[in-house]
Amino acid sequence: MDFTIVIDSLPSLLKATGMTIFLAAISILIALVIGFLTAIIRILKIKVLNEIANVYVSLMRGTPLLVQIFVIYYGLPQIGIVLDPISSGILALSLNAGAYLSESFRASILAVDNGQMEASMSMGMTYPQALKRIILPQSLRIAIPTLSNSFIVLIKDTSLVSVITVTELLQMSSLIIAKTFEPLTIYLVAAAIYWVLISFFTKLLDRLEIRSSKYLVR
Repeated sequence: MDFTIVIDSLPSLLKATGMTIFLAAISILIALVIGFLTAIIRILKIKVLNEIANVYVSLMRGTPLLVQIFVIYYGLPQIGIVLDPISSGILALSLNAGAYLSESFRASILAVDNGQMEASMSMGMTYPQALKRIILPQSLRIAIPTLSNSFIVLIKDTSLVSVITVTELLQMSSLIIAKTFEPLTIYLVAAAIYWVLISFFTKLLDRLEIRSSKYLVR
């Protein structure tokens, strides 16, 4: 391994890592909103909205993320919707992760004992009030492990947006390789950066899960 190439390439790779984190962070925030709203719609079973939500979840989970990225970036312009590469990447990542998160939210909400909803409504709360004050706080704690896993997966999935020229970590690696002709060296460095990044967030999210579990026990 040529360490001179590693040292010279590291600043560019670290800068691209910032884009990877940005894509993952923005996408997970949007996905949380999409996933939560989709879960609520499916639980309330409002007929038309429920059908739309079911089709959305089935479509996102049943097709590869790479295909979804291509459809958004290359396909939507044919119907007059033109998005830049970063916006296309964020939209694809958000819609894809949102579908999986909706399942996590729905399962965690349904995991809360139905008797708590009945008890809340018997005390005079409306269904939305009981959902907001009693059910959701508990369900969010239950959902944290799967939400954490979704974020970790999303960090790795950002590598797919390199196909639409977003200069994240993998795309930057490819650009450097085109100049240095050292694919093994650069890809190993990129893999190491991904590993450090994911290990850091895994530990951070594990600590969050432990803290939330303590509150849940109380």
